[in-house]
Amino acid sequence: MPLIVLTLLCAALGGIASAALALVLLWIPEQRAARLLPHLVSFATGALLGAALLALLPEAIAGAGVAGAHAIGLMLVGGLGVFFVIEKLVLWWHSEEGHEGHDHGLHDHGRRERASGVLVLVGDSVHNALDGVLIAAAFLTSRPLGLVTTLAVAAHEIPHRVGDFAVLVQAGFSRPRALLLNLATGLAAVIGAAAAYFGLQRSLGLLPYALAFAAAGFLYIAVAGLIPGLHRRADPGTSALQVVLIALGVATIAAAGRLTGQ
Repeated sequence: MPLIVLTLLCAALGGIASAALALVLLWIPEQRAARLLPHLVSFATGALLGAALLALLPEAIAGAGVAGAHAIGLMLVGGLGVFFVIEKLVLWWHSEEGHEGHDHGLHDHGRRERASGVLVLVGDSVHNALDGVLIAAAFLTSRPLGLVTTLAVAAHEIPHRVGDFAVLVQAGFSRPRALLLNLATGLAAVIGAAAAYFGLQRSLGLLPYALAFAAAGFLYIAVAGLIPGLHRRADPGTSALQVVLIALGVATIAAAGRLTGQ
């Protein structure tokens, strides 16, 4: 299969199919789904950490060589800063929307919820486009690395999409329309992958630094986005299970790397 076709298919898997798979959780009784979702988040945390530290970052350092190791470190730090700023902008926009609604009184509650739904769609589109860029950079390095990266993207997208679907429904969208819009934002992953594929193909020397940026994105999502939520439950039994599932996520990425020859 041509590399460009495989890249776009995997970007679609990470961006679109994950939304469809998330729908399965919505068919499960609400109480059971609420218990299952934190376990998926724990597994996704391990998958992201494994992909960043066992696959993407080693490939970036190997590609840059000893002379480029310092620049890889700078790109990693810079990538963490970029994702921090992106999250801050989203949070700021969200707080501005909520503040404006409070100024107009309770009758604007519906408008605030609608604005939250729009914000989710915009944020998801940007997030998915970045996922597509990361997948393309990985495939341009090697097919096995691309497959491992796709697995990590899909692992964290599924629980993320469940939450987004709930926000859209609460914002007033019908369930079919919320699902359709959730799927549509996944097209941004394909667009991001296509743009990155052709852009990076003309500048292959930038690939190691693109991989370092991808590793930074995965690390930020895991450490700043997912792990704080896991700390809300601190009882010994839940904590032990979280550790096991995080380790399972890391082990899955490591095993996938070995199976694909990474």
